Amino acid sequence: MSSRTWNPTCFRRQRILRLPNAASDSKSRSRFPCFHATAAGVVVSLLYLFYVFAVPQLLKFRFRLDLSPYDLGLYGFGPSRSYKSFEYESPLVEITEWGAGCDPRYTFLAPRGDSVAYPGPLILDADGELVWTKYNWATTQDFKMQRYNGSDYLTYWQGTEIESRGYGSWYMLDSTYTQRYQISPVGNFGGGDLHEFHITKQGTALVTVYDPVPADLTSVGGPELGWILDGVFQEIDIETGELLFDWRASKHYPVNNTFEKFGGSGREKTAAFDFFHINSVEKDEQGNYLVSARHFHTVSCIDRITGNVLWTLGGKLNDFTDLSDGRATDFAWQHDARSHINNTLTLFDNAAHSNSDPESESRGVVVQLDVEGRTVEVLAEYYHPQRMRSVSQGNVQALDESGRVLVGWGHSAAFTEFTATGDLLCDVHFGASAFFTFGRIVSYRAFKGSWVGRPQTIPDAVVLGDHVYVSWNGATEVATWRLEVWDANDVEVSTFNVVAHFAKSGFETEIGVPDELGSPLFRLAALDAESNVLGYTEVLQTDQSVDIDARLNLQNCILAAAFLIGGGGLLFGLYRCCGCCRLLRKCQHRSSEYQLVAYGENNEQQSV
Repeated sequence: MSSRTWNPTCFRRQRILRLPNAASDSKSRSRFPCFHATAAGVVVSLLYLFYVFAVPQLLKFRFRLDLSPYDLGLYGFGPSRSYKSFEYESPLVEITEWGAGCDPRYTFLAPRGDSVAYPGPLILDADGELVWTKYNWATTQDFKMQRYNGSDYLTYWQGTEIESRGYGSWYMLDSTYTQRYQISPVGNFGGGDLHEFHITKQGTALVTVYDPVPADLTSVGGPELGWILDGVFQEIDIETGELLFDWRASKHYPVNNTFEKFGGSGREKTAAFDFFHINSVEKDEQGNYLVSARHFHTVSCIDRITGNVLWTLGGKLNDFTDLSDGRATDFAWQHDARSHINNTLTLFDNAAHSNSDPESESRGVVVQLDVEGRTVEVLAEYYHPQRMRSVSQGNVQALDESGRVLVGWGHSAAFTEFTATGDLLCDVHFGASAFFTFGRIVSYRAFKGSWVGRPQTIPDAVVLGDHVYVSWNGATEVATWRLEVWDANDVEVSTFNVVAHFAKSGFETEIGVPDELGSPLFRLAALDAESNVLGYTEVLQTDQSVDIDARLNLQNCILAAAFLIGGGGLLFGLYRCCGCCRLLRKCQHRSSEYQLVAYGENNEQQSV
């Protein structure tokens, strides 16, 4: 031990320089390979998840160089507009016209999907303006106008949709939007299917039903005792509900004619195998039934008396020679087969079943049938300029004798009008086309037609400031709104004097209230083109809240100033507090850089 003594009372401050420890440095270097391996594993995992979950979604996008801001989704997946006087929204559509433009009649849709705020039946005019809508909590499908006993009715299916079938009823509303008929299938089915409700010229209803029944599924790789969803259609007397005709696909077609792949379904009744998938039924000129089977890729003619299959077009059981190099019989997963004069047939060829199917393009098609000679050829095909790929739903409607047709693109939120030769006339989108594959807004079918609506409700109106907003849901004959002021000099009689007339503008008309009415009370009268009164709004009152609004504006200014002052004070306090904290940490940091050591006679550290 050194002879020098150590004086514990004498110290000096000395900066300590800590040198790297060789052992710890080696340990640190050994951690780097482990870190790199972990990081690489994380990156690979993220890339795999991106490939599995994100890439399939990205491939669904349908971006093109010719898309408008609307179609690119800049206004939303399903753009909509709201109203001051009406509580529901309606689609904001994009219309493109060529040549003769759009059919001037009304459009009938039933939009639904994640981007539809208020699903239900919907009527639009040729300008895309709302005419009538009804918000239905349950799913609404197949909305259109049909004629029954000399009168026009709005018809649709409403119920619960499970996968691609439904359980519900069919409804008929008259011109006042009053429900007159509710039709259900005959038998213990639990509800009718969503795919078809067609009123025949004889005044009967053709409806579809999906019925789970036991079946042998060994021919498609399933169990010997399995379950199928049998395709059923019925003809029903609308007035009495009497069953006039009933037909089942399972009695006439073997299961293995289907193109639907057998998966996990078919082993239980609640998950039966949908081998046939009936989706349209109507009567031809001879009174026989025309049936479309989506999963068979066929359109069949059913004898009106025996129910036997008279002929089949398309699919594995095709009876016709195709004179158009296969284009008349190669339709797949189709919808909406309709017969017309001279043995012509229209249908919507989806050409795809899901997004994983081979690349294909949907089309509307018209074919000419020679039933006796068993030949068929294409007369016209209708393709969308954006190459639509509608994996479900859709329809083709013949609009007039010139051959003009409307194609509803089903799963894609659009409908398009063509000439008989396939030239474009009018294209309407009610959703952003870049996202059509996602099915965020769809309509099972789209139709055009004339309609006269006379609702039993009164017009809706609201006064906001110096303007009044007025609308009348479903009223098709309103041409003018007449402003009438209450005569304050004759209170007991409650007479109204005419002040001005305003032309109806779209679904909701905005009207400026004149400064001097002579009375704060007024109303609006709905007039038709011949100045006949169709109805009146409730008595309205001019907005008396000008001074209150001014005070509210002043109060808002005071509140804003208080928030600014309070917020500024809070920020200043935080700044001061943080400044003190930084100063304290700085002092502590500096003090930690020094350490007390012994101070000897020669100003050196003493050793022991």
